[in-house]
Amino acid sequence: MNLLSPLEVRIPHNLGVDGAREKIDTAITRARAQYEPQVGPIHANWDQDNQLSVEFAAMGMPFKSQVEVLPEELVIQIELPAMASMFAGKIREGIEQQVGALIQA
Repeated sequence: MNLLSPLEVRIPHNLGVDGAREKIDTAITRARAQYEPQVGPIHANWDQDNQLSVEFAAMGMPFKSQVEVLPEELVIQIELPAMASMFAGKIREGIEQQVGALIQA
């Protein structure tokens, strides 16, 4: 039985890889300051120049994601815990709104 359900979200941008990376780094710093007191550590590491791994826990459930930074879009892949998969639509919507606003700011 697969306890993880994959979710992919694509966010278009016009920043190029370096510009998008800068926005993401700023967002991670902001997210750590804002959310770590509630969710605990947010681990984010650039595995490659355009590939970011992010891990955190929310409501006791671990979340892992990969962000691929392409020249004209971000491809975000999240492994949703089984209990969170019923909220996949809301999670997708939240990511599209939050990351979309960040990348356009």
